[in-house]
Amino acid sequence: MADLAKAEELLFRRTGLDQRKVQSIVDESLHGADDGELFLEHRQTETFAWDDGKLKAATFDSSQGFGLRAVVGEATGFAHASDLSEDAIKRAAAAVQSVKTGRGGTYSSPPRGTNRAMYTDLSPLEEVAFGDKVKLLQAVDAYARAKDPRVRQVSASLAASWQVVEVVRAGGLRVADIRPMMRFAVSVEVEVNGRQESGFSGGGGRIGYKRYLEPEAWQAEVDEALRIALVNLESIPAPAGEMDVVLGSGWCGVLLHEAVGHGLEGDFNRKKTSAFSGLMGKRVASKGVTVIDDGTLNEERGSLTVDDEGTPTQRNVLIEDGILTGYMQDRMNSRLMGTAATGNGRRESYAHMPMPRMTNTFMLSGDKDPKELLGSVKNGIYAVGFGGGSVDITSGKFVFSCTEAYELKDGKVGRPIKGATLIGNGPDALTKVAAIGNDMKLDRGIGTCGKNGQSVPTNVGQPSMLIRGLTVGGTAAARSEAKKVSNAAGAMGR
Repeated sequence: MADLAKAEELLFRRTGLDQRKVQSIVDESLHGADDGELFLEHRQTETFAWDDGKLKAATFDSSQGFGLRAVVGEATGFAHASDLSEDAIKRAAAAVQSVKTGRGGTYSSPPRGTNRAMYTDLSPLEEVAFGDKVKLLQAVDAYARAKDPRVRQVSASLAASWQVVEVVRAGGLRVADIRPMMRFAVSVEVEVNGRQESGFSGGGGRIGYKRYLEPEAWQAEVDEALRIALVNLESIPAPAGEMDVVLGSGWCGVLLHEAVGHGLEGDFNRKKTSAFSGLMGKRVASKGVTVIDDGTLNEERGSLTVDDEGTPTQRNVLIEDGILTGYMQDRMNSRLMGTAATGNGRRESYAHMPMPRMTNTFMLSGDKDPKELLGSVKNGIYAVGFGGGSVDITSGKFVFSCTEAYELKDGKVGRPIKGATLIGNGPDALTKVAAIGNDMKLDRGIGTCGKNGQSVPTNVGQPSMLIRGLTVGGTAAARSEAKKVSNAAGAMGR
């Protein structure tokens, strides 16, 4: 495969590593273990930040390293280093072998093979000249300020990375992947009569810069950020209490990601700490609710050819028509639970161990016109955007702050509201889904998911959705509930 050849060039030829010697070290260190691998990584990243009418930062970083893991039962030995040398890998091997003391196992079968390669070896960092990236941010600032005299501040950023990984297993199996990433974001602050409000928009994915060099692409993001800021200028304090809530499509799927997605990751269910533990095959949501995690979607932020253990990504049906049908699994938890790995073993970098994580998680469309959902609500709110949220995995309790929301009165969208917070319990909220729109879409590629101190890029998505009887809180309620879930295992932001 082309990506394997490129990975070998970067991770072996450029470092002077001898493949046969490295393979011998891996074979010896993992002999008698149940599972494990050597994870090699080379990564380049850059960031451009524009603020207050000038370029505030332009950074570039190149890093490489390895992580060696041996797994016996539930015990794991792990060592990592930024030194890609045979001596460093030998020292790591001596460290991880301690996990096998007095124990032994049969090395697990390798991941299934794949001939798919989702991305080429083109680095987005090299696709566009440095000066053109700076000119883009300058044009964003000028366009936003010329668009509306109420604009007081413009912040914009460009970021890209190029990651090459290779997984080396005992027995000689090697699996490689090339992973580009790009993100564009803009924030606009407006002011009228001393009142200041802001709006945010952005996008990206496993693509290069060229798409966002087109004026129609970046101008659309600026227009959206400005629109949200101007809407917030007209906002009134949010109501509080239990009421019907209509969620918009796309980025509102962050609620699904937090309230439901983390609870369907294998480690929490193996340890029986998830609100969904022991419910396989049972109804956990209203009819019509089907939730998917799919790491195979081309160019999406959460998509990978293979996960960080070498397992090909796939389309996993987690909830089908309201029935719990699957969990997201890495290799260790799937082995201990007697199921198959699903391509969800992910890690932030070579310095971290893999664990079950989401890729692109979304709910499928229903059959309702979104206007029907809005028209059916007598008294509630219409939530269009979130700033992020968090969840307590054990209880399923979640808190989300709205960045754009409106009153809903007698089936009509009313005034924008400020400070609205959605508070609830994930499994309970799924059973209150009363109607699902036919307008499913993914977010535009801005999300980063946190779990146990590790951050990975993900996508979220959903159609418009009506939830009956959800708790809406104002600022004070938000602070109180946020403290209750401050030990959340999962958090999603942009």
